[in-house]
Amino acid sequence: RLLPDPVLVGQHFAIEIALCPKADAGLPAELRVDATMPEHKHGMNYRPSIQTLAPGRYRAEGLMFHMPGRWELVFELRGPGPGSAPQRLTQSLQVG
Repeated sequence: RLLPDPVLVGQHFAIEIALCPKADAGLPAELRVDATMPEHKHGMNYRPSIQTLAPGRYRAEGLMFHMPGRWELVFELRGPGPGSAPQRLTQSLQVG
């Protein structure tokens, strides 16, 4: 969930994230959030901070889209075990 929604160009925003793992999978040991503009081949100028609110619930703060256009939010999940392959989830978003 985006806070605020809609996101405005040049304004910081936050994302509340809820993860629902498959029955045989645990929660990730690490979650990273970033965003890129594929057409412009660059990302954000800010690195968000992520806090755990409860098991499987997170809040990423300090994100900002500095220009209008299509952005892709990127969520990277890393499993609890050593050597576990990261999973990348993306969500496309039109801003501005």
